[in-house]
Amino acid sequence: MIRALYTAATGMNAQETNIDVISNNLANVNTTGFKKSRADFQDLFYQYVVEPGAPTSATTNNPSGVQIGLGVKTASVQKIFAQGDLTSTGNQLDLAIEGDGFFQVTLPDGSTSYSRAGTFRLDDTGQIVTPDGYAVSPGITVPPDALSVSIGQDGTVSVRQPGSATATDVGQLTGVRFPNNAGLRATGRNLYEETSSSGAPVSGVFGENGFGRVSQGFLETSNVSVVGEVVGLITAQRAYEASSKGISTADEMLGQAINLKR
Repeated sequence: MIRALYTAATGMNAQETNIDVISNNLANVNTTGFKKSRADFQDLFYQYVVEPGAPTSATTNNPSGVQIGLGVKTASVQKIFAQGDLTSTGNQLDLAIEGDGFFQVTLPDGSTSYSRAGTFRLDDTGQIVTPDGYAVSPGITVPPDALSVSIGQDGTVSVRQPGSATATDVGQLTGVRFPNNAGLRATGRNLYEETSSSGAPVSGVFGENGFGRVSQGFLETSNVSVVGEVVGLITAQRAYEASSKGISTADEMLGQAINLKR
C-alpha cells in the first residue's frame, strides 16, 4: 500500500514536468525560430519479489518472475530542431534558414551564441544586429547612404549606393552547424550556446556542404503544432488524474487495513 502511494506520486511529478514543457511550447507558438521541446520519461527501479528464471522445481523455472515497478522519472527534455514554416515579411533584413544551420551572434562579453531567428536590423552605426543589439558575426556594417540591401542564399550581403549601377559586397554571413543540435543550451532570447554535448561548431557557407540556404524577406516560424500540443496537454492532464486516483485508492485501502480492529 505504501509502495503504491510513492509510485503514483512519481507519476504525478512526471506529468507536472510534461505540462510545464507543453505550456512553454504553447507560449512560444509565435516566437520566431522557436524549437519545441519534448519531455522523455523512463521507468524507475524494480523490486524483484521473484527473479525471472527462478527455479520452481528440479526441472522447471519461473518464466517471468514477479517484478514490481517503482514509478517513473523524467529522463530528458530535448529540443526538436525540425524546420518551421517560412512566412514572407517583405523586410529586407528579415532572414530565414531553409535547412540546417545557425546564425552567429556576438554577445556583449565577447562570447558567441547561435540563433535561428533572423529578425535583424541596423543599429545607429549601420551594423546588422539582433533585436537586443547583439551584432551578427562576422560583423557587417551597411553604409548610411545605402539605397537597398540584398542578401543572397549563400549569406552574401551587398548594397546599392547612389551613383552606382552595380551592388557592392559589404560582407557575408557565415553558417554554423553542430553534430548534435539537441545538446545546445537554450539561453533565451532565441539564442543557444555550445556545450560538450552539442559538439564543436562547424562553420561553412550557407547553401553548401549540407548547410541550409538563406531566404531574404522571410522568417522561420515556430515549429510548434498547436493541435498536437493541446492533445498532449489533455493526455498529460488525464495521466495526472489517473496517478492521483492511484494515490487516493491506495489511501482508502490503507485506511481500511488500519480500521480492521474496529
